[in-house]
Amino acid sequence: MNLEVQQNPRGHLFGSRSVSLRFDFACQTRSCNAYVDCALRPVQNTWNTQIATVFSGLAAPRLAGHVCQVVSRRQSSLATHAPQVSAAVAPSVVNANRLPSWKSPDTAIVKPGADPYDWDSEVHWKDMLRLESRLSEEEVLIKDAARQFADAELMPKVLNGFREETFDKGLMKAMGKAGLLGSFIEGYGCAGASATSYGLIAREVERVDSAYRSALSVQSSLVMNPINLFGSQEQRERFLPRLASGDLIGCFGLTEPDHGSDPSGMVTRAVDKGDHFLLNGAKNWITNSPIADVCLVWAKTSTDNKVRGFLVERGMEGLSTPKIEGKFSLRASPTGMIQLDDVKVPKDNVLPNVVGMRGPFACLNSARLGIAWGALGAAEFCLEAARNYTLGRKQFGRPLAANQLVQMKMANAMTDITIGLNAVLQATRMKEAGELHSNVISMMKRNSCTKALEIARTCRDMLGGNGIVDEYHVIRHVCNLEAVNTYEGTADIHSLVLGRAITGIPAFK
Repeated sequence: MNLEVQQNPRGHLFGSRSVSLRFDFACQTRSCNAYVDCALRPVQNTWNTQIATVFSGLAAPRLAGHVCQVVSRRQSSLATHAPQVSAAVAPSVVNANRLPSWKSPDTAIVKPGADPYDWDSEVHWKDMLRLESRLSEEEVLIKDAARQFADAELMPKVLNGFREETFDKGLMKAMGKAGLLGSFIEGYGCAGASATSYGLIAREVERVDSAYRSALSVQSSLVMNPINLFGSQEQRERFLPRLASGDLIGCFGLTEPDHGSDPSGMVTRAVDKGDHFLLNGAKNWITNSPIADVCLVWAKTSTDNKVRGFLVERGMEGLSTPKIEGKFSLRASPTGMIQLDDVKVPKDNVLPNVVGMRGPFACLNSARLGIAWGALGAAEFCLEAARNYTLGRKQFGRPLAANQLVQMKMANAMTDITIGLNAVLQATRMKEAGELHSNVISMMKRNSCTKALEIARTCRDMLGGNGIVDEYHVIRHVCNLEAVNTYEGTADIHSLVLGRAITGIPAFK
């Protein structure tokens, strides 16, 4: 078998985290198109030794000491010539524990203790554009902490919560203790982390469950954020520490029974009574309202018809928050109404530093960016579940993952997730630099949610009949993402926002 090897033809530095290219041999047989990829390391085993371009036989002595792993590419012709390929590879493998299994599409790692960026297949397909290499050390630590919390605290409880339509308030306190609530706020018991860190938290929490990510988003972006941005110092000191710890749970009241995508048409009214406002009206589809201790209600004042924010506290006479029953999406998230019947709200509970729709829209933009990160976390879970299932499930004597259609579906999902994650990373970097426009947020929310829902549906299909069983979790993500794709601006509304940006013509009316 005639093997030809091309080693690093562009001469890139091996091991540099600033370079997102593999270092490999592309080895092909001219007769049968079988091939293997071999990741290399320099002879001196130093990170920044440049590898020159060479052409030789794979087993040539000059290559000994270079090969640190072998990646098998599953093809029928490769299996036929496996002994010849193995014989050619073996002399060049350093400290090989084993040669690749020709019956598996997985990478055979032959360098013990390899760095995670030595491009083994597991890291390769999950992070092909090296997103993690562009995170700060603090951001990586926060991401890892959020994943540990989600796996250890959240995952054991979500299935029962979905089945029983129950929300565990103790998990809000656990999120607070872990520093996940209001993570981007400075002081008041908050972490003061980056916007990217907040996105990473949302991604890890929603990888497990959209309902609890929704609770986190409402608490952080829609309640704590406006109090921090638009509240008085007294309001910040009074509410933020207890919201950050999870001792208080908040909700955000904007949507009304007859005003969803058109919130500026709200009819909830606040009448000035001197030392207080009298609120009347109703809000609908409000996450957390049945369990909320404080409701941030947006209403128009009677004097100037301007929108203002009111902190309505549990126990105020005339406030009720009935639960909406019978949901088939976000079942673990308590969703309800806010009903206001002559509720007296002290003027000390009015946000003093914002008037008009700028207030609620600023909150929604923060939340939508977190949603864009979170939805992709759910998609990541579904893809990994489908991959694991199809690798283990055999039909007609071979894994389902060996079928071309299954691989195409996974390739499409991986592509959408990879591009989506790198897009939202760029968006949060723009936010941190003060360069982010709301049109970009609409694009991110629309893209992430529609793609995540499509991926979840496709992955459910790959699980066959088992895909509709909740113990595999994928169908739960499918159901939840239907709501995530709808709330805080439907895909159609965000399409119109982008259409206006492109044409300059508003198509809302």
